[in-house]
Amino acid sequence: PRISDVGHKRADVLREVDARHLPRRVVGVAIDHAWRRAKLIVLDLSSSDRIVVQPRFTGALLIDVGALPENERRYSTVEFVLEDARSLHYRDIRRLGTVSVMDERRFARYSDGLGDEPLDSVFTVERLSAILRASRQAVKRVLMDQRRLVGVGNIYANEALWRARIDPSRPAATLSPADATRLHTELRAVLTEAVAARGTSFRDYRDASGARGSFADRLQAYGREGERCVRCGRTLISTHAIDGRSTVFCWQCQR
Repeated sequence: PRISDVGHKRADVLREVDARHLPRRVVGVAIDHAWRRAKLIVLDLSSSDRIVVQPRFTGALLIDVGALPENERRYSTVEFVLEDARSLHYRDIRRLGTVSVMDERRFARYSDGLGDEPLDSVFTVERLSAILRASRQAVKRVLMDQRRLVGVGNIYANEALWRARIDPSRPAATLSPADATRLHTELRAVLTEAVAARGTSFRDYRDASGARGSFADRLQAYGREGERCVRCGRTLISTHAIDGRSTVFCWQCQR
């Protein structure tokens, strides 16, 4: 679809382009392709520019066919009006995310600074092992470092490590080949299942149609501190000591 107009209520989410120049970059051009790079939503435009959305904690790109609820519209920061009468809203309750417009060269430089995609076929056990061997940091920190590995947020790092029976605080370089193999398998499984379930919603996350993701129903570690481990029955514990984020794990199962 072609973008026929653009409006904004909160220009503070804009990056790489200001509110005055935004219409010049996007109005009259078509959205050719939508895809993901790391935690970014990327819209390829017919002008060779790209709209790059980084949702962070409370952002979402919502398709509006004229029935977007007022509680969602209230937090719309940027609206791309399409020629087929639909709109594409970047909704962000806390406005921690960003909307950028980048040309091909700028996006290539930005993308080159990001790490491996864990769901790519080229991301092998050997590649994960090399990433782990190169760091003495806690393995959870390494999994979430977007310069090494992209798209793995706090929730999915918790889940993959629980499934792989690996202590999140273990120095990454101490993982054995068998540990790395299990982690590779479980990390890819968690991400694949989460994509199929359209993500994990606790409060604010919505998919492009405004629906909640259902992967929260399958969580075995994250958000279950104080509850019993479904594998061994021990009480799951939580800490913020590893990376300042909530880390939930089983002290019995995860070594």
